[in-house]
Amino acid sequence: MVNKQVDKYQILLDLGKRRGLFWLSYEIYGGVAGFYDFGPNGVLIKRNIINEWLNNLVYNTGLVLEIETPIITPRIVLKASGHEDHFTDPITECTRCGRVFRADHLIEEALGIRAEGLSMDELWKLIKEHNIRCPECGGELTKPKPALLLFKTEIGPYKGSPAYLRPETAQGMFVSFKHVLNIARNKLPLGIAQIGRVGRNEISPRQGLLRLREFTIMELEFFFDPEKAFEETMKYMTDEIRNEKLNIITAEDKLRGEEKTRKYTAIELIENKIVKNPWMAYWMALGNIFLRKLGISSEKIRFDEKLPEEKAHYSEQTFDQEVYTEKYGWIEVAGYSYRTTYDLSRHIKYSKADLTYFKKYDKPIKKKIVKIVPNPKKIREIVGKDIGTVMKKLNEIPAEKILEELNKNNYVEISNYKLSRECFIISEKEETIHGEKIIPHVVEPSFGLERIFYVVLENSISIARDGRIVLKLPPRIAPYKVAVFPLVTGNKPEHKKMVSIARQVYRALLENNILAYYDEEGSIGRRYARADEIGIPYAITIDYQTLEDETVTLRDRDSREQIRLHIQELHDKLISLLGLKKEFNIEF
Repeated sequence: MVNKQVDKYQILLDLGKRRGLFWLSYEIYGGVAGFYDFGPNGVLIKRNIINEWLNNLVYNTGLVLEIETPIITPRIVLKASGHEDHFTDPITECTRCGRVFRADHLIEEALGIRAEGLSMDELWKLIKEHNIRCPECGGELTKPKPALLLFKTEIGPYKGSPAYLRPETAQGMFVSFKHVLNIARNKLPLGIAQIGRVGRNEISPRQGLLRLREFTIMELEFFFDPEKAFEETMKYMTDEIRNEKLNIITAEDKLRGEEKTRKYTAIELIENKIVKNPWMAYWMALGNIFLRKLGISSEKIRFDEKLPEEKAHYSEQTFDQEVYTEKYGWIEVAGYSYRTTYDLSRHIKYSKADLTYFKKYDKPIKKKIVKIVPNPKKIREIVGKDIGTVMKKLNEIPAEKILEELNKNNYVEISNYKLSRECFIISEKEETIHGEKIIPHVVEPSFGLERIFYVVLENSISIARDGRIVLKLPPRIAPYKVAVFPLVTGNKPEHKKMVSIARQVYRALLENNILAYYDEEGSIGRRYARADEIGIPYAITIDYQTLEDETVTLRDRDSREQIRLHIQELHDKLISLLGLKKEFNIEF
């Protein structure tokens, strides 16, 4: 069983290079761990996965707008987000060979236990107790310490401003929230999506496409009013989403020592309060549907709720969406985080920008408003030359806080000066209030494209009894939808006629937005095999009979069965097989 799994993985690696799917970057210089190139067919598959994600989680929801922001991020942005302080992994170094490893991963591999989220002292204790050594040379390991995973750079030459490569696309969306909110006519709920490259300076990437230092994230930040979350989720939940069944491992079960997978529909996740916000269930269900459309069976998909010590610094609740692989077991392909107001609050604090949402009341209300303004003349009598410093600090304190301190202590203390009520002008009047400013809450679905690419390939690869490799990709993500082959080529008139017709069919398909693949090299059997190996679902062959009655053969990749049909019927047949024909029915 093990050998079969290893063989299948090795076949995939060989296929990746041989058929233009992927290969190690900078290979002629020995390669660099954590970086991969994607060949012509790999790029097409990735793009089709992106399009599927956009269709399912962006365009078809009617809730999301897409933007694009820079990869290079000023340091202050990632300081505000908390990444500069918290985006670390524990590292340990071999005292003999000098290699550096991620400490929690070494422990997990050696002991078969969860080590993510453990403190440096806890990791060190496990290394010493179990005599865990360097996997390369057997040398002793050093005490783990945190290592920042951000790639450092500078904006501008000659002592430019410090910056980082973004580790996620999220911060660009948070910083641009107000612009997009205005474009959306100041309405919530509102999703902002972004697809782009990110960089994470991983400690010791050793899992091929699963642990990269540069990769693509498909990310969505969903902003909403928490007081209306249930009502609005129910409004947008279709029957398909509501009844989607998900495999769930809860943190509560894990804390009891039961890593049991339980099946819930999306609506049951809400009703049983397994998710802390109903929008989590909505996006998790859509993510499940998305992966199933990529050909991954629901039994190979699960959602693992992270324990408190495993969650990111910004998250109130996190579920990792995992897919089972033969090579690596369960691997994370997406994460769903309830980020509450964390990011917007931090950027408000650091930038002083207004990133709030004005929430209109159903009806205006009358409210007594107390206004409090510092009296510089009275304050100067107390603080003298420090008036500038004191006034600046006062302006940074909310009026409500000043009033609260005055009511409690009869003074406000600033820079060791006690300012009494006489130092403030306090007025009260009744105003009509039409709404209030709130900081929206956020739910984030985040998908790793390269990881999804890998699990789709591993899930699709099939070895036939005769040893032929078939990549059984769903037609929607296959690099080409159909291959076109003349049966034979040569200098005879009938052979030239076959090639001419085949090229006409090929051009007609392209002009009708059906991406086709043309091949006339080698035997027809070899051409079928090449098409099967890159996952092309259908193949059209122009043969001798075509010259007589204008019919062609249409071959199915998975069954290898062929049907014969008139060349003029090809378009409609392919549209039907590929699921491209949609009925426009509206019921009143």
